[in-house]
Amino acid sequence: MTDSDAQDVYPSVTIERASGQADAHIAPLKLGERLKEIRTSSGLTLEEASKLTGLARSTLSKIENEQISPTFQAMQKLAAGLNIDIPQLFAPPKQRKAMGRRDVTRMGEGKMRPTGTYEHELLASQLTNKKMFPFKSRVRARTFEEYDDWIRHDGEEFLLVLEGSIAFFSEFYEAIELNEGDSVYYDAAMGHMLTSSSEQDALILWVTAS
Repeated sequence: MTDSDAQDVYPSVTIERASGQADAHIAPLKLGERLKEIRTSSGLTLEEASKLTGLARSTLSKIENEQISPTFQAMQKLAAGLNIDIPQLFAPPKQRKAMGRRDVTRMGEGKMRPTGTYEHELLASQLTNKKMFPFKSRVRARTFEEYDDWIRHDGEEFLLVLEGSIAFFSEFYEAIELNEGDSVYYDAAMGHMLTSSSEQDALILWVTAS
């Protein structure tokens, strides 16, 4: 690959440009590698996979290390035990390509979005199609009654208290006090709301994942 074929867009991240020509080389099928990818992505040890599939741990290890090829009967057991279809065993391992995206937000330079109960500062606002939405918020509300209803939306949310203290209310749990350095991760579709319980408005970091 020459300098004209690649662009170093970020330290240790290199993006290859598509040549537009079909690759004449076809990589050999690595069924063992694919099996290991499926097992590990499911959080299973060899011992656990052995119990689910009915295949000996040593047999699974040999398959994953390409020392033996599984019989069709063994593949049926693998598919049933790992809750997959047999064709999935022949799919090539997923290749993750670095996109080299980044967005730096300097202190105080986020986009401000004030509301009646919060003052939000949106972070990494230049990136589109994000899977996470980070923002800092000053919690202005002091009482539960300042909200018209529970806050609910799609996704999951992580909250970290940066300054002060908050009361975290949620639909299915008792209210809890969170102090500086405390955090909570929760289902954002569950009704939730915050009030500041410290003398000054609390400052929190929120990360919402879609």
